[in-house]
Amino acid sequence: ALPTDKSARLALRTQQVLAHETDVTATVDPFAGSYVIERMTDDVEGAAVDLMRRVEDLGGAVAAIEQGFQKNEIERSAYRIAQETDSGERVVVGVNRFQIDAEEPYEPLRVDPAIEAQQAERLANLRAGRDQQAVDAALTALKKAAEGEDNVLYPMKEALRARATVGEVCNALREVWGTYVPSDVF
Repeated sequence: ALPTDKSARLALRTQQVLAHETDVTATVDPFAGSYVIERMTDDVEGAAVDLMRRVEDLGGAVAAIEQGFQKNEIERSAYRIAQETDSGERVVVGVNRFQIDAEEPYEPLRVDPAIEAQQAERLANLRAGRDQQAVDAALTALKKAAEGEDNVLYPMKEALRARATVGEVCNALREVWGTYVPSDVF
């Protein structure tokens, strides 16, 4: 059969994203002697080293987080990208270039309720078939490690090996560490 309009548009958009959003067309032959790839790698490395140096100058990663450095960098980058997109300097296929005249109706993916029931049943079977005392002991050991300066990886692996769920492991760590809420630093 012939592709639908939607699938043909998806194929076209994929080509447009590659052409206009990746800079792959910025050089005639990016792999000719790989000089372009090497230059791009050097640029990324330089930017990464600069960021790491700035974090170290602030006193390390934790101090930088407490001062809002990472959050500020993310927000500044998002703002710059939004300005570039709005001005047309940065092409975003389907947003500021190659838009379609009529908006396609949004069709959310409807998950079969039977899948949810199957997952709930699998979780109930897991909990019914595991050694709950071993799970509780492993989660307690994880909390104890998190309260001190021990490596939490090993007790976390033991808790998972005892068939604790990822949610139970995360909740155990939340009980000790709480939930991080970034401060507003301007």
